[in-house]
Formats: sequence, structure tokens, C-alpha cells
Amino acid sequence: MAYYHHGKILLAEHIILMSSFSDIELRALVLIAAILIDRMVGEPALLWRHLPHPVVFFGKLISFCDRKLNQKRRKWTGRRRRLHGLMAILFLVVIAGIAGYVASFGGLIADIVIVTILIAGKSLHDHIDAVAVALRRDISSARYAVSMIVGRQTNNLDEDEIARAAIETGAENLSDGVFAPALWYLALGLPGILIYKMTNTADSMIGYKNARYLAFGYGAAKFDDLLNYVPARLTALLIALAGMLKGSLRFSTLYLFVPDARTHSSPNSGWPEAAMAYALDIWLAGSRYYGNRLIVAPRMNPDGRLVESNDIQKSLEILTTAQILFLLAIALTLIWWHLAS
Repeated sequence: MAYYHHGKILLAEHIILMSSFSDIELRALVLIAAILIDRMVGEPALLWRHLPHPVVFFGKLISFCDRKLNQKRRKWTGRRRRLHGLMAILFLVVIAGIAGYVASFGGLIADIVIVTILIAGKSLHDHIDAVAVALRRDISSARYAVSMIVGRQTNNLDEDEIARAAIETGAENLSDGVFAPALWYLALGLPGILIYKMTNTADSMIGYKNARYLAFGYGAAKFDDLLNYVPARLTALLIALAGMLKGSLRFSTLYLFVPDARTHSSPNSGWPEAAMAYALDIWLAGSRYYGNRLIVAPRMNPDGRLVESNDIQKSLEILTTAQILFLLAIALTLIWWHLAS
């Protein structure tokens, strides 16, 4: 009986404590906890051997929409396929939003678990680090390691091209895999982060500018651009600030990456990549092959030096510092918000 009463007291204290925080303050606390847990634990590989990852479920839904609404044998016009694509992304977003709303009734623990699963900070670090480790071993291993994280052709990449691909991917995915889902959770809770991950997964599966997906994937690609607009620019700022703390950038030169960011074919990807180029004083981007297709693109930080293999580790230090700055910004804002309310 004593244990029962003690449990009731603890529950009451928990309710009183939680009621003293607003929803956004609780989400900020969850976010801090989730990012720290992800950094320490990462992806529970053993768990995903027995259970499907949420993103795998998203992928199956997206494939279902693709099969039903983008059939190759049908002689549909591009306009009709675009309409079907818009219907598909609307359906997917609604499903993700409802799933997030239902899951939000699971309380703080459910939030922490789901947000930790959907933020990929440690996974990003480990995949980029694997390229650096492989480069120290042999170039064939490095080409394979980098092929796991990029869409470009890697069979003939030399050492500096492998390092460049890894660094660019790390910068871009700091936004897509960490800061963007974090910000959408902070703004809209579990519906926000699930809608973002569904959209981002759809863009990665059907957002291609090829014959099959140019029309059908239009809606997914544009909505993904919209959801990543603010996170990409925030990521660039944090990378630049991290570069300043590392001594490679001065406060007066933080803005230099902005013109280069706007030269990228993507409205968002160029921002973190350009910031990383200036933070490491190297040039990034430029022309590369995707499959058999040569993509001609200008260099970012064209006056920077040629990338070296040890720049991968330097980029990981920048990514880690940027995440620490992000956590500090959330924590300080949370303290100020709570004291002011």
C-alpha cells in the first residue's frame, strides 16, 4: 500500500511539473532529449531486424501511390500525371498527419522515442566517418562506402572526389536528417515531424526530373522544397558559425557563402554545402556524373583549395559543432521563454 501511495504522489508531482510548461516548451525538452539520445545510441539495428522502420512504411505507401497513380502503360498526359502526383502527396501528408496526431496521445515517452528514431544525427556521422576510414584503407572500399550515401556515379571517383562527395552529403543531410525534422517537430509536434519525413521520403523516391517522375513527382519535390526552405538556411548559418568558432571564418565573412548557395540547382541544398565550403576553405560542387549523365554546375567557393581526405574529419567536427550550437540555442530560448512567461 505504501508503494501505491508513493506512486500516486510521484504521478501527481509529474503532472504538476508538466503543467508548468507550455506545449512548445515540452517539445523543446523532448527535442533536446531526442537529439542527445540519438547521438549516444543511434539507430537500434537489432530492433529494425524485427520491426519495420517508420520510413520503410512511408516508402511502401509512396510505392503504392506510384503504382496506382503513375502507371507506365497508361497514355496519360503530363498534366494528368502532375494532378495525380498532387493527389498522392496530399494523401500521404494527411496519412502522416493523422498518424502523428494519434501517436501524440502516447505522452512524452512516445514523443521522445519517435523523434529519436526520426532524427538521424548519429547515422549521418557514422556513414560519413565510414568513408574517411575506407579512404585510409584503399580507394575501392572508399568508393563503395561513398556509394551508400550519394546518388552520383562512384566507380571512377578519385580520392578528392570521394572526399568532396562525402562532405557535400554530410552538409546537406545535416539539414534534411537533423535540423529540418527537429524544427518541424518543434513547430507542430509529432504531426509536423511525420509530415516532414513522409514528404522528404517521397521526394527521394519520386522527386526526380526524369521521364517517369518529372510530372508525377512535381508535387512531392515542390512541397519538400517548401518544408526545407527555413531549415536549409538555418543549417547554413550554424555551419558558418561553427566554422567561425573553428577559426576558419571571421564574423565579417560569414555572408560570403550566400551568392554561391544561390547558384545550386536546388533551392535548398546549396545553402549548407556552400557554407561548408567556406567553413573548410575548400571548393565544393562543380560538375559530376549521375549515372551516365554529366551534370555541369559551378563550384562553390571557387577560390578555395582542393579538398583532401582529412577534410572529411574536419567536416564532421563542423557538423558536430553546428548541432551543439543548435542545442544551445534551443536550451537558452527555452530558459528565456519559461522565465518570461
